[in-house]
Amino acid sequence: MSKLTATELKAFVPSRDYAASKAFYSDMGFTMASDMGDVAYFHLGNCSFLLQNFYQAALADNFMMHLLVEDAAAWHAALSKADLVGKYGVRLSALEEQPWGMLDFTITDPAGVLWRIGQNT
Repeated sequence: MSKLTATELKAFVPSRDYAASKAFYSDMGFTMASDMGDVAYFHLGNCSFLLQNFYQAALADNFMMHLLVEDAAAWHAALSKADLVGKYGVRLSALEEQPWGMLDFTITDPAGVLWRIGQNT
């Protein structure tokens, strides 16, 4: 059997309000590299995802993304300073040391997608 390779993996993240979600992710620090009307490509460093103009409550409420960063405290401070909670009505948790060896926090996007942002400790 030949060796299989892969070059990239991207999730299709749902959005309830496509325009608000695009603004949210830009404010979060991601760059929108393209927008084809129903799918926008976002990236930050080597991390990327596709934001889709599609919403189903059951999907969005059970969708989770994990972003591994070098400094979770700096990310938490930056997202707090950007006032994403005030601008978009999202939830931002406190920064916590987890028993599985991470320092992390969560933030929901405008559609209810849960992001867990953390660093290995």
